[in-house]
Amino acid sequence: MQDFAKITPLISLNPLDGRYRQATAPLTNYFSEAALNRARVKVEVEWLIFLTDRRIIPDLSPLTAADCEYLREIAENFGASDIAELKTIEAETRHDVKAVEYYLKRRLTQNESLPPASSLPQLGELVHILCTSEDINNLAYALMMKAALKEVWLPAAQKFYAQLRELAITERDCPLLARTHGQTASPSTIGKEIAVFAYRLQRQLQRLAQVEYLGKFNGATGTYGAHSIALPQADWLALSSDFVTELGLTWNPLTTQIESHDWLSEIFAILTHFNRICHNLATDFWLYISLGYFRQKLSAQGSTGSSTMPHKVNPIRFENAEANMEISCALFDSLSATLVTSRWQRDLTDSTTLRNMGVAFGHSLLAIENLQRGVAGLEVNLTRLTEDLEHAWEVLAEPIQQTMRIAAAAGTPGMQNPYEQLKELTRGHKVTASDMRDFIKNLDLPAAAEQRLLELSPATYTGLASRLVDFLPELAE
Repeated sequence: MQDFAKITPLISLNPLDGRYRQATAPLTNYFSEAALNRARVKVEVEWLIFLTDRRIIPDLSPLTAADCEYLREIAENFGASDIAELKTIEAETRHDVKAVEYYLKRRLTQNESLPPASSLPQLGELVHILCTSEDINNLAYALMMKAALKEVWLPAAQKFYAQLRELAITERDCPLLARTHGQTASPSTIGKEIAVFAYRLQRQLQRLAQVEYLGKFNGATGTYGAHSIALPQADWLALSSDFVTELGLTWNPLTTQIESHDWLSEIFAILTHFNRICHNLATDFWLYISLGYFRQKLSAQGSTGSSTMPHKVNPIRFENAEANMEISCALFDSLSATLVTSRWQRDLTDSTTLRNMGVAFGHSLLAIENLQRGVAGLEVNLTRLTEDLEHAWEVLAEPIQQTMRIAAAAGTPGMQNPYEQLKELTRGHKVTASDMRDFIKNLDLPAAAEQRLLELSPATYTGLASRLVDFLPELAE
């Protein structure tokens, strides 16, 4: 048997990097091992610049603008050759962050590309000075998370919300027979039902817009022990706060060796909630398609639903979204549970766990893309919607009963036991338009109330559903 593990180019084990690569590739810039190392290089570089700029070490002058630009370009231009070099170094060090330190020290002594009269060759021992690995890692992951959310996941989620909002507005007046417990119920509109999901999703997007991305920079056990001994004159609390804040993060003053990851767990909880709302949407749309309320448009290239039943066009986008949301939720739940627990000052359970954030994001992103494509491929089937409404005159039992109650409160005779009267008329019986109107005429209601009910039909009994769509906000830029 052929050994697929030895075939080049490498065959992916993970479907996100194989079958679904096109949808999830943007996350590679933020959650891959290469992206992690690039973020580590950025933090190390910014720390070196910060050290010199603040004159934390006596007799050390700030770097020139050219030296700062050179350092920042190391991270900015981090590419294929750098990835390969760092991998070679790590094979020797057997420590990923130490490999980044050695990699940067090499860059400080490559005289052919350094700025003229650079002081960087003399600063090699300042790379990673007063740092523990987790000072670098926690800031790198925070920067990766912040960028991935803002540059990849949020734009996709916001685009989907905008798509739902537009569809809700377009179909705000289109009546459909609602169902509770799977049974016919008071009608609504297509737009209002879509708006419910959209409104739920935008609340989670608003919560994500307000999250904090925490970071720490305080040494091996979070006490600034080495800092306060090596440079006792420095205000390490203020300097740590400034450094973390200048990276665009929120400073966490109280940690062990690791940042406690609570903020990550909080973000994962919001993402999981968003996923589960999307999962609910996918199942409801699947059912609407099953009822024929939506038709699936055939693509220009044609669509294959079944390998043996040619009549079928399956709702695969919604089914794919269901599965991927479930996987994403399971991963985010596991990440949340693991990351908030660490034995005393440090254990490595979070190291492998954090490396799987991109997988959880990838399945969510893939599901969102499938939902976008699934919704875009739908069209309302007015004929089917009207047909169901016309066969459900029993749903008018609700407004008739309530009108009778109001009339009874006003002293109108003959309005006793309205619920029981409507129950006798409708439960277990097929009620036609004629049956319902005859019942109304025989009630002897006040003329205005009777006229309102006689003009009512299942298709017009949608209440304020159309107006409710107006509660969907446009997302802020």
